[in-house]
Amino acid sequence: MEEKTYPMTLEGKEKLEAELEELKLVKRPEIIERIKIARSYGDLSENSEYDSAKDEQAFVEGRITTIEKMLRFSEIIDDQAIDKNEVSLGRTVTFIELPDGEEETYTIVGGAEASPLEGKISNVSPIASALIGKKLNDIVIIETPGGSMQVKITKIEAAQ
Repeated sequence: MEEKTYPMTLEGKEKLEAELEELKLVKRPEIIERIKIARSYGDLSENSEYDSAKDEQAFVEGRITTIEKMLRFSEIIDDQAIDKNEVSLGRTVTFIELPDGEEETYTIVGGAEASPLEGKISNVSPIASALIGKKLNDIVIIETPGGSMQVKITKIEAAQ
């Protein structure tokens, strides 16, 4: 069975590696210490500190497993090999909504890096999916859960 790949920018991979290091070298030992202290309180059946620490341990171990898998199957996108006037993963694209002209800017990243509040959208999101492969000045119809919108691509640049 073929494993799923995780497309990402080099910056995104480096952030995941830093998070993994933080979880393994800082968070994991902190939680182990909390469990040890909570055990010293005695009866574990009514020990909320112990339950809380075990829950956090499960979350952290799950996150470590997830990040390790994403890194093992990561696919670094080399935007240097792609036409500078083409929307692709790792690029920042600015477009205006037609007809009102409202401008929006997004950086298209892999799902592991997506952070809409920072203007980073997943390559599989409706907006990114519609824009990928399009060129500067193209007019694109984007189908979103809220309905369709027509946009004109006004700028494409390498992600910062």
